[in-house]
Amino acid sequence: MKIIVHTPAALGEILQSARKAQGMTQAQAAARIGIGQPRLSALETVGTASLSFDQMLALFALYGLELCVQPRGTGAENSPGIEIQEW
Repeated sequence: MKIIVHTPAALGEILQSARKAQGMTQAQAAARIGIGQPRLSALETVGTASLSFDQMLALFALYGLELCVQPRGTGAENSPGIEIQEW
């Protein structure tokens, strides 16, 4: 499934869902990437915490996610049978 993210809050929701799917607590995930649990909680719940790009990529790797950047209006949304979810 491809997910399109338009806001920091939406990214927080996606990261929270992915963390839970991996069976990890906020404290475990935060410790693995070197931040505090309160900071990860703020990111997941209100989308206002900031992460460095390195930390964000570390979370993606930890949760089994990948980042794909492409021009709007190209790629999977033009392919039949590909499910796209927008946040």
